[in-house]
Amino acid sequence: MEGRIIKALSGFYYVKSEAGSVYTCRAKGRFRKEGVSPLVGDRVRLEPMDDGSGTVAEILPRKNAFDRPPVANLDQIVIIASGAIPVTDPYLIDRMSAIAVLKGCEVLLLLNKCDLDSADALYDIYRATPFKLLRVSAEDGSGIEELRSALSGKLSAFTGNSGVGKSSLLNCLKPGLAIPTGEVSAALGRGRHTTRHTELFALDAHTLIADTPGFSSFETTELNWVLKQHLPETFPEFAPYLEHCRFSGCSHTKEKGCAVLEQLAAGTIAKSRHESYVRLYEELKPLQEWQIKK
Repeated sequence: MEGRIIKALSGFYYVKSEAGSVYTCRAKGRFRKEGVSPLVGDRVRLEPMDDGSGTVAEILPRKNAFDRPPVANLDQIVIIASGAIPVTDPYLIDRMSAIAVLKGCEVLLLLNKCDLDSADALYDIYRATPFKLLRVSAEDGSGIEELRSALSGKLSAFTGNSGVGKSSLLNCLKPGLAIPTGEVSAALGRGRHTTRHTELFALDAHTLIADTPGFSSFETTELNWVLKQHLPETFPEFAPYLEHCRFSGCSHTKEKGCAVLEQLAAGTIAKSRHESYVRLYEELKPLQEWQIKK
């Protein structure tokens, strides 16, 4: 029998079969020996039991996979940001979007809490990128139908810094989920972590959403050798200019004759985006191939 893992918790995998039944499964011991872990989003073959339990016997080929949060086969990363408390640092958006592009995911940037702040500064940065960009409010429902359309037929992961409204948006998209939400601390400017694990929620028969922990869980395991080798391509607005630099091997950070820097000076590329690129470049620069986690 085939199905998809919709939740993983404490060593159990909750697998929804194609017929709609959910089985509480353990994974076969050989996965541990092979150094492979089933992930939320995985299509799997399972061996079901009559009591509703089962065993994950095989992981079917993946489109992509993430270490943190542990999720597979994403079509789209939905990065939720805000101009209200907590105000989102653009670098967090750029770091996550670079990983998404590297993994072959589409990027949808949601500017939430627009009933409180229209997030004009963030909007001005990202309207110059190829990323899909929406202003929404989980409080008053504005933009929710446009969001629903952008999610339709895809497996998307919701992520964003804690307190930015991931769970509130999910509850707005599908009332009745009753996903816990947290208050934003006025002192700290961030929310309490209400999402502790990754879980898939079905908006309809063809649309799935992964609710994940916040940005703090996207750590350097994803900032690896492959990203270092392909960093310029993960900033898609750089793409038209990468082959037009004066020198081959241009890092697009400070070289004379760099076509990317020329577009930065012309205002075609947002200053904030290039600053994030340079910050990532410097973070990855010391990384050597022998250090890569196999």
